[in-house]
Amino acid sequence: MTQEEFNECMSRMKSGDKDGLRRVYEGYLSYIYTIVYGIVNSKENAEDITSEFFIKLWEISDSYVPKDTGHKAYLATVARNMALDFLRKNKREILSEEIPEEEDIKSSVEEEVISDVGLKEALDSLKENERIVVSMKILSDMTFQEIADVLKVPLGTVTWRYKNALMKLRRYGYE
Repeated sequence: MTQEEFNECMSRMKSGDKDGLRRVYEGYLSYIYTIVYGIVNSKENAEDITSEFFIKLWEISDSYVPKDTGHKAYLATVARNMALDFLRKNKREILSEEIPEEEDIKSSVEEEVISDVGLKEALDSLKENERIVVSMKILSDMTFQEIADVLKVPLGTVTWRYKNALMKLRRYGYE
């Protein structure tokens, strides 16, 4: 979805048109889920927060100011903040879930990667900030600059976290 199409969808939501929300939902469901899952590390919680994200997007559509660039960073920022708010509210450690049975695994590449036990163990070995950067870079296909903007950290910090995360993942046999 282009920036112009996104702006049109948000404008349609402002006027109460649910088709605008449907188009954003269809275009960015896996993107939002991947970001949230990278933070909360729980399938059920990520699904709940992702659902709440689109409800919130509908509610805040009237305050959205159309821009020429950066709608993915805008969406990622809202999703990240919702996931972090969830973690703050639930200060207890969230236990990792069991890997779903094969028939429960959806066909999308992102969910297939997440369901891989070996990769899950490797990702669990990363620090939270490294896991977030890897998720945003690899699974969400964001640039380092977009990640830096969303996380509000310097570009060098993002690339450093990514490099360290890749070194750790290589120990588990992932390139």
